[in-house]
Amino acid sequence: MHLFESFRAVRWLRTFNLILQAVLFLTFFGGLNYVARNHPSRFDLTRQRRFSLAPETLSYLKNLSAPVHIVATVSDDVDLPSDVSGLLDEFVHATENNPQGRITKEIVNVYQNRRRAEELSIDQPNVLYLTCGENHEAVTIDRLYQVRNRQREGFQGEQVLISAILEVSNPNRPHVYFLVGHGELQPDDTNPARGLSSLRDELDVRNFKIDTLDLSIVRKIPSDAALLVAVAPQTGYSRTEEEMLRQYLTVNAGRLILALAPGISAPRLGLDDLLLDWGVLVFDDVICETDQRFRTDDGDLIIRSFDPKHPIVQTLLDYKYPLQFGYARTVCPDPARTPGSGLNVTTLAAASPTAWGDVGYRIGLPPKFSNQGNTHPIPGLKPDGQLGVAVASERVSPRDNLPFSVRAGRLVVFGCGDFIANQRLAHAGNEAIFLNAVNWAVERDRQLNVPVRPIQRFQLAISAADLSRLNYTLWFALPGATALLGLIVLWTRRK
Repeated sequence: MHLFESFRAVRWLRTFNLILQAVLFLTFFGGLNYVARNHPSRFDLTRQRRFSLAPETLSYLKNLSAPVHIVATVSDDVDLPSDVSGLLDEFVHATENNPQGRITKEIVNVYQNRRRAEELSIDQPNVLYLTCGENHEAVTIDRLYQVRNRQREGFQGEQVLISAILEVSNPNRPHVYFLVGHGELQPDDTNPARGLSSLRDELDVRNFKIDTLDLSIVRKIPSDAALLVAVAPQTGYSRTEEEMLRQYLTVNAGRLILALAPGISAPRLGLDDLLLDWGVLVFDDVICETDQRFRTDDGDLIIRSFDPKHPIVQTLLDYKYPLQFGYARTVCPDPARTPGSGLNVTTLAAASPTAWGDVGYRIGLPPKFSNQGNTHPIPGLKPDGQLGVAVASERVSPRDNLPFSVRAGRLVVFGCGDFIANQRLAHAGNEAIFLNAVNWAVERDRQLNVPVRPIQRFQLAISAADLSRLNYTLWFALPGATALLGLIVLWTRRK
């Protein structure tokens, strides 16, 4: 009898086929699990990228040097909001490959799990408790939201939570000094037009320590100064003060941000030699604009032209944020700076091609494009045909004859003094560019602004007639369609 005509042989062949199929099935799913575990890929397809952390947050988490444990407390009546729960999961996932700075989470019901709550010394629900060694920080759930008229409008949990993580993991915060003594805007002033209290709060959220410094009463700039900021000085700096700033920038590789309002000429400002050393020109003019597309109804200057590569303005390019300046002056790179000096000077933002720098305000004349002495774009400077309003200068010093360089000081100059005052900081572009400038100055190049995520709400308006039709559809149409499909299948099988 032929081999395949034997019932026993056929039975063994079928058994082997079934075993082989089972092995292939298990191997296939085992391989899928291996690839998913060792080479995962995640895609966020939501409109507001709800499940993606900002580049600034990822940079902080990547450089986290100590583990942080987050305990979220809930109650029987109120559970953890989905926004918060999802954010904690993203933080845990982002630090899975960072054993030194891993973030772990735990959810504790303070009423049902009393023993664990007592071990952690917590008794309040709706709070996030962060622990890193002996350091502790508590963040209420309400702080994670922007609320207006008792309704949550925006989720700022990513920004608030990363600030708390930085604070508990690194108590030594960068020290930012605001210069005072020359009529500068001050961080403790709540005045809408001249106060910087809102900016102070934003810097505090980002784990910066804020203080003031009067150069006229100190002999040297403190050694812990990570950054100096001077906003709208009204009187000139002395030669001694200028020399202190020059030594700080050049010798100590310091960082300085200047926001210079019009009304005080560069020589009387007392910083002309320092600015020339860093390849920056500051003009004694007021930028005028005739094109209504680049002015607000209140007369503010709208800036939409930015350098395409510099990290300070990357957020403005990504989110298409314009700048909104009040009175502004021209600031641009010095075309006569010595080549090979190690300076990298970039125009961060520029006015429109129709703007010019008017000097007629000195004698009360109306602004005219043809006034003698007006400032016009310098040929050869980028962007072509436009006046700069913000400049960044960085000195890169060669180290002997080695094929790499060592970064030295950094300087950022804005041609407007009140664009970061309390009433103007509400503009997203103003806030973004200054905070980015601070992060760039202290070499947090990739740790830039974290935008607030809007909370989307969907409301369906339906009439009584529409609701009645919907009910009839659910009661009759769907069961009827199912019955019809069954009859078709039955008729097909009989045929």
